Amino acid sequence: MPTGVALRDVREQLFGAAERVLLRDGPSALTSRAVTDEAGCAKGVLHRHFADFDAFLAEFVLDRVDRMDSEAAALREAAGTGTVAGNLAAALTALFESVAVAIVALVTFRDELRARLRETWPAGVPVLTEAVDMIASYLAAERDLGRIARDAPVDMLAPTLIGTAHLLFADRKGARPEPGAVDRMVDTIIGGVVREA
Repeated sequence: MPTGVALRDVREQLFGAAERVLLRDGPSALTSRAVTDEAGCAKGVLHRHFADFDAFLAEFVLDRVDRMDSEAAALREAAGTGTVAGNLAAALTALFESVAVAIVALVTFRDELRARLRETWPAGVPVLTEAVDMIASYLAAERDLGRIARDAPVDMLAPTLIGTAHLLFADRKGARPEPGAVDRMVDTIIGGVVREA
């Protein structure tokens, strides 16, 4: 690794490597050596930019959570277009086919990482809590447009959708949910509140 490389470049290189290792080999394989080997740099590079490996992992998780902002904005902008169920099924599939499921497993797997995240993330599991907020915001927008019932319990529907979708996608090494499974799940959960023509 040449000296003088901007910190942001090093962070992105290491975060990208961590994501690849995590997706390919799971949380138990995510070590500082695996990350630096995957990134093609010396192990010392990681330790020059982060206090320790758990500090690196905490920043990696928060960086991936921050990337969800654009997904949340796109989903909110979809309010009033397509179908509520179709928009939700597409958003949930995109979310859980990403690194999200692997990050949840990583946070669950590492006690020290959870402790570090609690310093800046006081409640819930990063990714899942952001996902609940994303879905709740979308459902509230659809409620404001009259496409779901005015008394729809958005704050209950959002975590129900996220939790059930997570169960469908939780087996990282298994097959994707069968075609239509996400659509059926969404229809079952929101069917009673949808008011679309």
